[in-house]
Amino acid sequence: MRVFTKLTLTEIKLFLREPMAAFFVLFFPTLLVIILGSIPDFRKPSDDLGGARGIDLYVGIAVILTLAMAAIQVTPAVLALYRERGVLRRLATTPVSPLTMLSAQLASNGLAAIVSTALVLVVGRVVFDVPLADNVAGFVLAFLLTAAGTLAIGLFVAAIAPSGKAGNAIGTLLFFPLMFFAGLWLPREAMPGVLQRIADFTPLGAGERALSDAMTGSWPNMLSATVLVGYLAVFGFAAVRLFRWS
Repeated sequence: MRVFTKLTLTEIKLFLREPMAAFFVLFFPTLLVIILGSIPDFRKPSDDLGGARGIDLYVGIAVILTLAMAAIQVTPAVLALYRERGVLRRLATTPVSPLTMLSAQLASNGLAAIVSTALVLVVGRVVFDVPLADNVAGFVLAFLLTAAGTLAIGLFVAAIAPSGKAGNAIGTLLFFPLMFFAGLWLPREAMPGVLQRIADFTPLGAGERALSDAMTGSWPNMLSATVLVGYLAVFGFAAVRLFRWS
């Protein structure tokens, strides 16, 4: 536990020293909410969205964006760069195990996502009167499941990527289609039925639906929870088994 704590704190310090990564994870989702909320049509109820306002939906999507930035974009690039520069090879001579290393990455990026999410929710509530989750416990559960599932995918990519550039490229290739199914360009409520069904089985689509359930007072639906636990189990196990120090 002591090694894990020290490694996690070190990862947090290194993350904060990277201004671009820190900006996009911590502040960009909130900036997106402010930009979209400044558009008058996004503050009006829409029949296409079941009577909801666009900004109400995009606060939840911004939370998903936070997790995607941390898990899919940052994590693979950082760990792969460590491998490329020999940092992981030096760590291999210490008591740090692959599970400890990956867990520290998960914890540091998870904490960054929590801070960013809190900022999104506060700005959404104070500036645009977006209601907070009716089921707070359900929201926390949905957030943790989504964070765990997406970070497991990011750690898997980091485990197999041979270089920092490769990790960044793979992360980018995954980021855009996954965020599409999370509703970044077209909210799930406005998608055709076929796309909604596909989105239900993607990690970010399942996460967005689970968060939406909690925002309206329900618990995360069983399908979304099962999908997210499945991603965590499969990709988390694969990340530990395939992790390479060099």
